[in-house]
Amino acid sequence: MGLWNRWLLFVLLVGLNVVCQDYDNEATNEIFEYEIEEETPPQVPPPPIPQPPDYGDPYMLYPLQCAPECFCPMSYPLAMYCDHRKLKVVPNIPRQIRHLYIQFNDIEALTAAPFANATSLREINLSHNSLKSSLVDRNVFAKLKDLLQLHLEYNELEEVPPSLPKTLQRLFLGFNKISKLPADALQGLASITVLDLCNNRLTDAGIKGKTLSSLKSLMQINICGNKLRSMPSDLPPSVLQLSLENNSIASIPDGYFKKTPQLMSLRVSHNKLRTVPYKVFNLSSLMELNLGHNQLSKTFYIPTALEHLYLNHNEFLDLNVSLMCPSVDITKPNLLTYIRIDNNRLKGPLDFYAYTCFPRIRVVFYGEQKKAEVIEKKTIPPRRINPRRKLDKTRGGGDSKSD
Repeated sequence: MGLWNRWLLFVLLVGLNVVCQDYDNEATNEIFEYEIEEETPPQVPPPPIPQPPDYGDPYMLYPLQCAPECFCPMSYPLAMYCDHRKLKVVPNIPRQIRHLYIQFNDIEALTAAPFANATSLREINLSHNSLKSSLVDRNVFAKLKDLLQLHLEYNELEEVPPSLPKTLQRLFLGFNKISKLPADALQGLASITVLDLCNNRLTDAGIKGKTLSSLKSLMQINICGNKLRSMPSDLPPSVLQLSLENNSIASIPDGYFKKTPQLMSLRVSHNKLRTVPYKVFNLSSLMELNLGHNQLSKTFYIPTALEHLYLNHNEFLDLNVSLMCPSVDITKPNLLTYIRIDNNRLKGPLDFYAYTCFPRIRVVFYGEQKKAEVIEKKTIPPRRINPRRKLDKTRGGGDSKSD
């Protein structure tokens, strides 16, 4: 082997040894720390900490209490249920209570003492008791500055309780013995939206004056089942629903509803109406009109917005659709969808022109009609002639005194 070849072999062997030696050092003698990216787990938000319901300031400020005679559910500790417990007095009401249900008991008197701390009350239901006006303290509700709803129906009240809070929005006084509404009975109740006076003893004289017109927010007023002979006067323009069923109203003045242009529902069934002015119901918002159980016989104008019309149990011989709908406007069709005309004296079906005038009509409840009245002719029995008297006359003699 020549010198050059020996040198080349030496270099290759030395290089190979160095390479092998470096590899061995890495494997056996040294530990290399590699920078490995740590896998971060997905960010899951921590579970929310349960929070108590937001019952407002009373819940946060006062300890939860409940009258021993009543029940306050843990799910809503601001309500206290005292109904159907044969109570004769109102128990002390804890400070946090907002809704008091104490109906169907035997309570006759109301004093201010049980309500002294209940300044957060928003709703009270005292219906179906035996409350008497003479036993109700004058200022029993005066300090309840947050009261919104008060149920006093089905009692023996003879007048509206005085000093009602100005925040009151819904007042229910049906099924009592109230015969009049003095001028100051509802004074200051500018927030009232619903007033129920059904089934009392109200007369025309009992609601005269500005008693109702002062209720600037009134939207629904119910005076059904009273002793009215005429439509109540001076209603506020805010009224949307007027219920006057079961009275003795005999007429509706022409232009009566000019003061209530937003009226949407009118119920005057079970009265004594014989006729109404032709365009008295010409209201742009009227959707429901109930005139059932009256004595009407002449048709009247149907406003465009009206959807439900009740004319059942009247005296109509026919329904003149041309008067009900004098013109047809394709761009603004009549919206009537339901009409009830049973128990009248109609002799035939509704004029087919009605479907042109009221293109959206879906139900015509014709039902049974009243039967024609049969006048019984009384037969006059023949005059009875005394035979002896006839015999005397044939003989030319005078009447016998014995006759």
